[in-house]
Amino acid sequence: MEKHPIENIMSTTLENIRDMIDVNTVVGEPIAAGDGETIIPISRVSFGFVAGGGEYGPASRAEGGAEHPFAGGTGAGVTVQPLGFLVTGPEQTRMLPAQCFQPLDRALELIPQVVADVRKAMNK
Repeated sequence: MEKHPIENIMSTTLENIRDMIDVNTVVGEPIAAGDGETIIPISRVSFGFVAGGGEYGPASRAEGGAEHPFAGGTGAGVTVQPLGFLVTGPEQTRMLPAQCFQPLDRALELIPQVVADVRKAMNK
């Protein structure tokens, strides 16, 4: 049995989306930095997909009259939003956000660094 044309359209579109989005889009390639730290970019990926179609008009009796003409189409949209960077080092791992929306966000992000600096100062 032959596939309906909408199945072919949907399969092609989903294959193209699959080629565009992979795990490296969400969790990027690690980047080695100084002091033994590694930086890993983290992103949010979202996408939407729509497909539709239908048969229209009377069947042509000259061609056997079994099928109606088909019209269809698909559409897709992809959004990649950087969330931040995961920074791992020998002593700690921290998340640096790509965007700070409020001063409180920045203050909370800096707490582990301040604690580490205080510990170093007390140990000296």
